[in-house]
Amino acid sequence: MNENIHEMLAGYVDGELSEVERHTFEEELNRNPRLQAELKEFTKLKEVTGLVKYADLPEEVWESYWQSLYRKTERGVGWVFYSIGAIVLVCYGLYELFSNLFVNQEVPILVKLGISALVVG
Repeated sequence: MNENIHEMLAGYVDGELSEVERHTFEEELNRNPRLQAELKEFTKLKEVTGLVKYADLPEEVWESYWQSLYRKTERGVGWVFYSIGAIVLVCYGLYELFSNLFVNQEVPILVKLGISALVVG
């Protein structure tokens, strides 16, 4: 079967072919019994798939879905606040460390440089 004609089959069943394409397809359809059989199968398939309906999910499934979604969102927001709190505490601790370290004259300069290099690195 001509590949172009085979591709027209779905368009013919759906009524999407132009006049010229439809005429060409119908000429081939009259000559080709194999194409006629395939057209019957395709038409049956379209009818069957047209009858298929999506089933409504029970209310318990929807409740479970929304609870799960809420918990995941809540956990995500919790981690954001936890991270912000940790960053603020670490920054404050570093500020206090450096402000006390560099103000205190009893700490040797070598220790100050070593701690500074450790933090920067």
